[in-house]
Amino acid sequence: MLPSRYFWELTQPEIAEQLRRNPLVILPAGSTEQHGSHLPTGTDTFAAQIVSHEIAERMDGLVLSGTPLGVTPMHMPFEGTITLTPDTFMRVVTETCVSTAKHGAKRLMIVNWHEGNIPSLAIAAEDLHRLHGMSVVTVQACYVAADLYGHECNGLTHGGEIEALAVMAVRPDLVHLDRIERSSEHSLGHKMDHLRRTRSYQPVLTDIRSIAPTGWYGTPEGATVERGRVMVTKIAEAIAAECTEIFTQLDAVQGGGMAEVKQLRQAI
Repeated sequence: MLPSRYFWELTQPEIAEQLRRNPLVILPAGSTEQHGSHLPTGTDTFAAQIVSHEIAERMDGLVLSGTPLGVTPMHMPFEGTITLTPDTFMRVVTETCVSTAKHGAKRLMIVNWHEGNIPSLAIAAEDLHRLHGMSVVTVQACYVAADLYGHECNGLTHGGEIEALAVMAVRPDLVHLDRIERSSEHSLGHKMDHLRRTRSYQPVLTDIRSIAPTGWYGTPEGATVERGRVMVTKIAEAIAAECTEIFTQLDAVQGGGMAEVKQLRQAI
């Protein structure tokens, strides 16, 4: 029985034995960006980490040391935001996961809670599979949350109830519902978020003020610790069940992937 699921809390022999038993590693991906006056700048990172931990418990995996930073130029007009360039972010993700592949990790799940990371993660995941032989599944955990809880939380909003619940599940001391200031007008936020989340059209927005002039919108007032823990559990259960099936399917059709990777490396 592992004393922890977090890679950085384990000893070398514990990690070696775990990778021999189950070569699954989980990389949380979030960001450090403003979330109004009531949520911490690390909201997306806390959400990605707690969901990753709960998935690891269910799938017997290890949670890697993901960077707390993401690709978030959209939020730079507001203090508290730190952004990486896509190239830097991709290199951090790739080099982190390649290190584990060299130690025997074969399955990689990337659990992302920040939309600005999605294009970079897609490129990094492709390289990790094709050049380093990892079986990779990227999960947009924030969208899973929206699918499961959007109907009762007024959708997936920036700084709204879903994000408040995610942080409350792990660090309730960092949620300050008593400091909530006036939310940006909801209809504009929902309209602009819907515009940028369609499959067919991807407009580029100047910054978060195009969606929410105050930097956030939503209705987090009803968030509680108990509801947050239930939400995280349900999200993790859904992801673990789906990804277990996905990895099984990938194993069935990509079992000889390592030989192909070696051939590709030699060709390069």
